[in-house]
Amino acid sequence: MQRKVFQQYLRSLASFGLTDLPKCDRQVAEAIRSSCKDLGNSATGQGLSQPTVRSGASDDSDSQESVLLPKASRLQVLDDQVRACQQCTDLANSRTQTVFGVGDVNARLCFFGEAPGADEDRLGEPFVGEAGQLLNRILTACHIQRSEVYILNTIKCRPTNNRNPTEAECQNCRPFWEKQIEIIQPDFICCLGGVAAKTLLGTELSVGRLREKIHRYQKSKVMVTYHPAYLLRNPDAKRLVWNDMKYLMREMGQPVD
Repeated sequence: MQRKVFQQYLRSLASFGLTDLPKCDRQVAEAIRSSCKDLGNSATGQGLSQPTVRSGASDDSDSQESVLLPKASRLQVLDDQVRACQQCTDLANSRTQTVFGVGDVNARLCFFGEAPGADEDRLGEPFVGEAGQLLNRILTACHIQRSEVYILNTIKCRPTNNRNPTEAECQNCRPFWEKQIEIIQPDFICCLGGVAAKTLLGTELSVGRLREKIHRYQKSKVMVTYHPAYLLRNPDAKRLVWNDMKYLMREMGQPVD
């Protein structure tokens, strides 16, 4: 690639906020730095930051993203990996499609559910069935739009007969939802149901024991409440969930009571 063309290429990356380039051989990195000297003044003159080139001699950044991409792009790459996943043979053979996640990639609040149902398997979006409609009403009561939160499940394929996912299935999907949360970096996560709480928090305690307190997952505050599907079977528990949601909204600085 000619020097001028390469400089234009780097300038276009900088204009999109790209601050890192893939790690490469030290000699290649030095050559790139040399060719970018002119770009530095030009980019900063336009209010742009110059991309930083990482050489192969970097420390332990192997676990980091080699290229910083927008959250939506990183999630799309992950979604493509989920679609191609065949680790759970039974689920892969019986699914209509995978159900990745939906919502605002910059959401302060994530809802972490259990597994897709028949409607989710058909439409490819979590919480679109009767339980999802109830979740929407809960969000409305909290003065939150569904588009303002991010919703995902512990596994990405519908278990047969709507059974709970097995421990092996949860473990196979764990790298996917862990990466989703790492990319989104929510301030708060609301676990919906026992499977979600057990998977995220690594606990055997019941939802009843985990309610009404704040837990931690990495940098996120976590609250646990009953799954909307449980409320459809046990309407009396709606009062408990509403109390949980009011508690969560107070923690978020958006009280509804």
